[in-house]
Amino acid sequence: MQARKKITINDIKAKKGKEKIVAITAYDALMSAIFDEEVDIILVGDSLKMSFGGESETLGATMEEMLYHAKAVCKGASRAFIIADMPFGSYATKEMALQNALRFYKESAVDSIKVEVGLDKVDIVRALCDEGIAVMAHIGLMPQYARFEGGFKVKGKNESQAKLLVDTACAMQEAGAFGILCEGIQASVAENITRELDIPTIGIGAGSCCDGQILVWSDVFGFFDKFQPKFVRRYCNGKEILKQAIKEYAKDVKEVRFPNIQESY
Repeated sequence: MQARKKITINDIKAKKGKEKIVAITAYDALMSAIFDEEVDIILVGDSLKMSFGGESETLGATMEEMLYHAKAVCKGASRAFIIADMPFGSYATKEMALQNALRFYKESAVDSIKVEVGLDKVDIVRALCDEGIAVMAHIGLMPQYARFEGGFKVKGKNESQAKLLVDTACAMQEAGAFGILCEGIQASVAENITRELDIPTIGIGAGSCCDGQILVWSDVFGFFDKFQPKFVRRYCNGKEILKQAIKEYAKDVKEVRFPNIQESY
């Protein structure tokens, strides 16, 4: 079977209002290869600190960690559009943002970077785009701000918040961002943002009217089960499937049913 062509930034933008965009996280070559044929976007998210690092927040991710995982994901995926999270503290100034974003472009094959932003970061997004770096702007609930805000807070609950979110999305589009990730935003507000913009929106906990959806893979496939956010739908109970499989493997080893003659040299 002939391999499907690589998805480009123009392909993602062309889906606006025409075809829903499917996105998921991945952190290694194995999972990105599995997801590659079925999704449009793979995000190398700093969520790895929570999903696989056992942390309660994303703030501890370093550039070295994100680069390591970005390289691995790019090795596994040949078709999907790859976005890498800029970790906390890596884009505090225009100079720092350019230096670190350029590292992603030079040291890995990612197609884009993602930054968590408010209106104060418009100049940073513009500087990155002016340098030829594709930027997805992340607005709404921003995990990197969890300590500052005292937890993970849904946004757009009142008129002033809603207006600020729309204004921020429009400013990011004007600065050159190719897409907006809307996290933890009231569905009606995310719908207004999506309608207002010419660039695509990707939602997570932002209702069904965004141009696409993204979830963390360990959430959606049931490997992380300490809690289940309201916006997560689990498509399988991966943890229990794997636990049962390892139990069978252990039993076969102990009872000398593995390896058999056909599995021995």
